[in-house]
Amino acid sequence: MRISLVPRTTEFYRLFDQAGKNTVEAARLAETRFREFPQSSVSQADLKSVETAGDQITHDLIQLLNTQYITPFDREDIYELATAIDDIVDHIEEASDLLDLYNLEQPARRAVEQCRVLVAATEQLWVGLSGLKGLRGVQDALVGVKQKEDEGDRLVRDAIGSLFQDTRIDPLVVIRWKDIHEALEEALDACETTANVLGNIVVKNQ
Repeated sequence: MRISLVPRTTEFYRLFDQAGKNTVEAARLAETRFREFPQSSVSQADLKSVETAGDQITHDLIQLLNTQYITPFDREDIYELATAIDDIVDHIEEASDLLDLYNLEQPARRAVEQCRVLVAATEQLWVGLSGLKGLRGVQDALVGVKQKEDEGDRLVRDAIGSLFQDTRIDPLVVIRWKDIHEALEEALDACETTANVLGNIVVKNQ
């Protein structure tokens, strides 16, 4: 693989911005899918398409990283940030896929609330990623992600608790929704992980 001596730092910023936008799109599609379930205007194929697009962006970032002699940040940080963003979309797609896999018949209000928080967290992340060049507004965005992750922790705790309190719910349905709530929580945790990586980059480069 040929290493380029001509800096292409602008390309890194562009790809990270695309990755942030793609993550927001995945979260918004998931929110619509859960909110409108079971007659949703968003299909699992729509989520899979966005997840595939995210994989391509991650591939492009790593390919760029491997061919550049000069990078805007430490190589390990660029790689870690790219893969952390990819994990968010993977978890979102997985949570959505469980709706079909488990053949559920009705929506869960708290899952929709989790998706709403997830959308807000990814929007804040996108702001942070868009500010990588010049590191403008990144810290405020990261605070916003942490606030949403804290809200998500409360939501998933209440959601799972309510499942086990209602004795009228079929135990199999309880297990299935518990899996979905936890998958959505993993997506939100991945947002926090990404925010931490982004925060480390800011600290190193200020």
